Amino acid sequence: MPAGDGRPVIEPNPLSDPRIAVLVPCLNEATTIGDVVLGFRESLPGCVVHVYDNASTDDTARVAAEAGAVVRHEVLPGKGGVVRRMFAEVEAEVYVMADGDGTYDPAQAPVLVKRLVSDGLDMVVGARAGVLQNAGRSGHAVGNRMFNRLYQWLFGVGFTDILSGYRVFSRRFVKSFPAESAGFEIE
Repeated sequence: MPAGDGRPVIEPNPLSDPRIAVLVPCLNEATTIGDVVLGFRESLPGCVVHVYDNASTDDTARVAAEAGAVVRHEVLPGKGGVVRRMFAEVEAEVYVMADGDGTYDPAQAPVLVKRLVSDGLDMVVGARAGVLQNAGRSGHAVGNRMFNRLYQWLFGVGFTDILSGYRVFSRRFVKSFPAESAGFEIE
């Protein structure tokens, strides 16, 4: 597409732009966080992975740092507080957020980022395959099904994983989101 003066406009490649920040809130994820960090660094070359350790009692912070993440600590308990702090402190154009437990496939991040950027969206939610049968913990699948049905009824849209922690956000969303939740209800 030409610029006003006839020169072509060169759009940045959102998949290799260093202004992509991966945000990973963690609590006792030493066994999985290294693979999570390496997976995102591989699938989004040039991104910066920020691991926010929420008072872990294991080696989460050390393992994350060794894998190449920028590690910060949040002492106030709860995912909501961690998300508030991440949104306030990290500067980027595109934000990818995922849990540190290895639930989400980092290889899918380029697809989510591309959708956000190409469609000019503020948020893209990555739905987990099979979440309606098994959400990782007893009772979560049932709760997720109930919330998905409620949202379908309210909004008429086919939600499949409304509680997914795998999300991609625009800068506009992150810097204007009034995060007031203290815990998991942030989802």
